Amino acid sequence: MTFSALSGVFLNLSRPFLRIYRWLLGKMSLNSKLSVCNGKLSTNSKLKKGKDPLHGSSCIWRWRRQLLFLSFLGFVIGLVFYFSGLADGASRTKEQTLAKCEDKARILQEQFNVSNDQLHVLASLFSESDQDVPKTRVHGDRAREPCESFYLSVVKACWWAFVGVVLSCLLHCLNGKLHGNRKEKLKGHQPLTQQQQLQEQKQQQQQQNQSSSRGAGKWRKKLLFIFVFTGVTGSIWLFWHLNNDIVFRRKETLANMCDERARMLQDQFNVSMNHVHALAILVSTFHHGKQPSAIDQKTFEEYTERTAFERPLTSGVAYALRVLHSERELFEKQQGWTIKKMETEDQTLVQDCIPENLDPSPYQDEYAPVIFSQKTVSHIVSIDMMSGKEDRENILRARASGKGVLTSPFKLLKSNHLGVVLTFAVYNTDLPRDAKPEQRINATVGYLGASYDVPSLVEKLLQQLASKQTIVVNVYDTTNKTAPINMYGTDIIDTGLLHVSGLDFGDPTRKHEMHCRFKHKPPPPWTAITASVGVLVITLLLGHIFHAAINQIAKVERDFWKVMELKHRAEAADIAKSQFLATVSHEIRTPMNGVLGMLQMLMDTDLDANQMDYAQTAHASGKDLISLINELLDQAKIESGRLELEAVFFDLRAVLDNVLSLFSGKSREKGIELAVYVSDQVPESVVGDPGRFRQIITNLVGNSVKFTQDKGHIFVSVHLADEVRFPLDVRDEVLKQSLTLVQDWSKNSYNTLSGFPVVDRWKSWENFKEFSGKDLLGESGKIKLLVTVEDTGVGIPLEAQDRIFTPFMQADSSTSRNYGGTGIGLSISKPLVDLMGGEIGFVSEPGMGSTFSFTAAFSKAEMSYLDVKWPHCDPAVSELQGLMALVVDDKSIRAEVTRYHLQRLGISTDIALSLDSACAYLSSSSSVSSHFAMVVVDKDVWEMDTTLQFHHLLKELRPNDRTKIPYSSPKVFLLATTKSHMESSEPKSDDLVDRVLMKPLRLSGLISCFQQVLGVDRKRQPNRRKPSTIGNFLKNKRILVVDDNIVNRRVAEGALRKYGAIVTCVDSGKAALGMLKPPHNFDACFMDLQMPEMDGFQATKQIRCLESLFNERIESGEASTEMFADVTHWHTPILAMTADVIRASNEECLKCGMDDYVSKPFEEEQLYEAVAKFFESG
Repeated sequence: MTFSALSGVFLNLSRPFLRIYRWLLGKMSLNSKLSVCNGKLSTNSKLKKGKDPLHGSSCIWRWRRQLLFLSFLGFVIGLVFYFSGLADGASRTKEQTLAKCEDKARILQEQFNVSNDQLHVLASLFSESDQDVPKTRVHGDRAREPCESFYLSVVKACWWAFVGVVLSCLLHCLNGKLHGNRKEKLKGHQPLTQQQQLQEQKQQQQQQNQSSSRGAGKWRKKLLFIFVFTGVTGSIWLFWHLNNDIVFRRKETLANMCDERARMLQDQFNVSMNHVHALAILVSTFHHGKQPSAIDQKTFEEYTERTAFERPLTSGVAYALRVLHSERELFEKQQGWTIKKMETEDQTLVQDCIPENLDPSPYQDEYAPVIFSQKTVSHIVSIDMMSGKEDRENILRARASGKGVLTSPFKLLKSNHLGVVLTFAVYNTDLPRDAKPEQRINATVGYLGASYDVPSLVEKLLQQLASKQTIVVNVYDTTNKTAPINMYGTDIIDTGLLHVSGLDFGDPTRKHEMHCRFKHKPPPPWTAITASVGVLVITLLLGHIFHAAINQIAKVERDFWKVMELKHRAEAADIAKSQFLATVSHEIRTPMNGVLGMLQMLMDTDLDANQMDYAQTAHASGKDLISLINELLDQAKIESGRLELEAVFFDLRAVLDNVLSLFSGKSREKGIELAVYVSDQVPESVVGDPGRFRQIITNLVGNSVKFTQDKGHIFVSVHLADEVRFPLDVRDEVLKQSLTLVQDWSKNSYNTLSGFPVVDRWKSWENFKEFSGKDLLGESGKIKLLVTVEDTGVGIPLEAQDRIFTPFMQADSSTSRNYGGTGIGLSISKPLVDLMGGEIGFVSEPGMGSTFSFTAAFSKAEMSYLDVKWPHCDPAVSELQGLMALVVDDKSIRAEVTRYHLQRLGISTDIALSLDSACAYLSSSSSVSSHFAMVVVDKDVWEMDTTLQFHHLLKELRPNDRTKIPYSSPKVFLLATTKSHMESSEPKSDDLVDRVLMKPLRLSGLISCFQQVLGVDRKRQPNRRKPSTIGNFLKNKRILVVDDNIVNRRVAEGALRKYGAIVTCVDSGKAALGMLKPPHNFDACFMDLQMPEMDGFQATKQIRCLESLFNERIESGEASTEMFADVTHWHTPILAMTADVIRASNEECLKCGMDDYVSKPFEEEQLYEAVAKFFESG
């Protein structure tokens, strides 16, 4: 059993125990909590709980604890017996297997007279025939059986434990019902008062807690002792079992490895022996069977050299001819050399053997000189093999037996390695299988011998095995068991284990064995040590956990009530924080409402220039203070998690135009380019929160304007997030050029909006995790936008970039002095982007600028908002559609931005990137210029030195009398960042430029300019109906203003009277209730929320109740409409005047019956949107 399998077994064992243990602790904790909760219940709950069998619960718990203890004890004892039985079963299985094998071997020996060596050979043959079968199958099956039985027993034990627990619970419930019935009978006979029941209940709870704690302590000690004793015993048994298993597997591994090597060596030797035998038959056939012989030394040498791969284990092959003494002289004359004898009788020759230096062979009855040899042993030609003792015996046995015979190990010529020689006799005739030795000797004509270099042979074999380094192999010739000869291997090192495998090389008279040992001594049984120590540690840890759990339960109960108390405090603190935000918002914005309202009323009076400047400055400062207050409140709402987003339709491009209008003045003062571009793939209208979207862009653009000084640009671009997922497939021209910064060396500028270098905007969003709208939303009609704000400002220092989104943190200490600001804008933008399902990032380099990018998820809108947002421009837009314009600009991105704004009006636009191309457009022979309604030229191109030809061409295109032919020549518009004297006066004095367009370009500015210059819709303008304004809505309407603050009443009264309303003011909710009691003549009511005596919520509810009663009377016919000014249904529009920007407060306004709300201070657009819902134009 391996360590991984053992770990899995103990993991499976521990799971049911831990579940039972967790259930016990849960039940104990639940009972304790219930007991504590019972003490905290109300009086009625305590009375109900008094009817439960409290007295019997202690007995039931004690009985159930004892039952669980006995079940667990039986489970542990069963495990111990199972483990001991598993070891005994495994040992008995091994003994039975060995006994069966011995019985079968004894039957073979008795019935068939088979020796042990032959049985071993037979077994090796069977294993050899099953080479395709995996070698580990038998061992795997043998090892799998105890594992399967082990897991099966564990599962059975767990199920029995589970059944015991279930039965104990059922018995507990049954016993609880019996005790409950008895208790109810006792209660019925002896009724108690409420006080007595409460007192008795408390006493019983105390007794139950004390007895439970004492019983739990005793049960814990008993269980802990048994568990620890079982764990220690189990760890000792586990160490013994695993150690024996490791030793057994080590022996088995050594036996498998040794048998495998012995089998491979034996098989290869037998294959080589067969080839040598085949070579002997070949020599007999072609040398002795043919006259003249078909084989000579050269032929034999070439043949053996080419067929050497068939005998990879042989170091050389040679053929020796049988020569009688009477034939020696003739033989030597025919061969041309003398038969030599071996140098020594024991065949220990010198390394460099030279046959010419050997002595002639002495007189013998017959000789066996080598006549043919392989090239590797060509030095033995002419040597008499009969002159050597070992070879002579080998030859005599080979020709008498007709089989291959081996010599004892000896040192081979020229290699000094121990080897053996395999000899086959060559006969001149085919002999029968039962030929006698005399017949074989007489038919012998020669001897074919093959030498084997045993060390090299074994070394090649071991190199084929990957695990050759793990064991040490020795090959012995054990023909003489008393003095075995070591044919291969180093000195013997005792490493603890030895396995001997027999070798059969085909010669029954020679015995060979392979001895295998591990190269190193066995390491300590770390698996057994680790597993046993692990079990012991787990036992001690569980015991410690169990000991600490009981103590922890009491602490948890105390902490539980503390946490509940803290929870109530936290909820109260959250409510207090919300109330604080509402109060702070109301108390700060209320006086600011008065300040701004009075300043607005002051500006509506007749003031001189200085007074108007002072008032406007104070009004702007108040607006800034309101903006700061809103940011602080947003930050507080973000921290409290109470910020929510709206989901309304809005025009994305109109929002961006509004942001540009906020910063157009500052950008012109600094002389920096401010532009916006929206990809044509972005839908015109989306569904989302326009206010928060505007807030994010305003924060980013405001920072860019603040940190960009006197040069460069600020560029806001909006694309679909999917457009930039694959940079190589970008189709939008602006985005494509923005992703690659290219420098024009001739003009010393870059392909940016202003020509100044910018940072790589790709780095600002490359770390976004969820970039695609499809990946994030997975719904139809959903899109994700990528908004990028690029500037060429001072950049952010590297050391300050990590804290850029931290609230109230600036880039450095000097920033607040040089640039101002609170450092709160970016900290608000980041959570707003998160709420919109997007991400925000930036890249910045000091001295080059910064680029901020964020993504936001929106829904597509099915309707267009162009008509809604610009209702007074519809006819003009329709008149402009279809016109053609030529944009002349040397910067392609800036030209594309201009074309984007013109195409929003439906104007078809061409771009000329140089004055030469512009002249070519205007002076082409096809009279294309006659189709251009306008030519838009950037001031950078207009001020070039090469504009004379362009100016001359413009003069030629202008007729003498433009009033007669208004569209015969194109109108020329000059785009300028700052309106200097040269840009406004000089071009017009030359009668070349019709109008100077100031950047940043916005839709409303373009429409107004084109209406004036092109004369679009002048004739139809007087006939068009004037649009409805707030004055048309409020004129002669009777409005009730309810506010306890006299300043707010004056501000509201002045703002409403400005638009022609008839205003009545009251200072309390009670007064408003009396004024709005039907019947009355008020058309609407503006009501403050926080007022003394009766606030706006209470007053609204009561007003709605009065209206509901009157409506019921009218519907039932109790009252006629003539009594109530011919009103069939009373519902006065009530609008809350709130300085609270908390959304929950606004929702509460709608819940209590108010129709809408307006935030203080009032603004014309906000009042317009509020009253337009209730009043029709007069």
